[in-house]
Amino acid sequence: MSLYDIPLRTLSGDPTTLSAHKGKVVLVVNVASKCGLTPQYEGLERLQKTYGDRGFTVLGVPCNQFGGQEPGSAEEIGTFCSATYGVTFPMLEKTDVNGPDRHPLYEELTKTADAAGEAGDVQWNFEKFLISPQGEVTRFRPRTEPEAAELVTAIEARLSA
Repeated sequence: MSLYDIPLRTLSGDPTTLSAHKGKVVLVVNVASKCGLTPQYEGLERLQKTYGDRGFTVLGVPCNQFGGQEPGSAEEIGTFCSATYGVTFPMLEKTDVNGPDRHPLYEELTKTADAAGEAGDVQWNFEKFLISPQGEVTRFRPRTEPEAAELVTAIEARLSA
């Protein structure tokens, strides 16, 4: 099964897949509302506004596996993201990114090594996976800010390819 065929659900519960974004550059980020890294939503939204009309999208994936930092319902998550950070990018339903119930999307994404050559479990909230239009994945760890030079350069390179 291709990365683009894995069944997903939107935050509102509707079925979807990454095929809706095929041919685009997609930044998949496991997000949380009550994390020290939650202000990264601001940078993620700026990336969406800067590159959205060029074939790029952020895809937020709420996850409650790290310190219980995403306890809310889908409605509460959606309200928090829009009211607090003005999030306009698509969001998926709350998802397990590690462990025995790891979502198939993350089964695939976590096979990708980061810049240090380490693959495997997601380390914390706001880990980022950049998917090229060809389906190639680049991994950025949680403390990489959305507007960090290495991430912005990678986005721009994939948009230009």
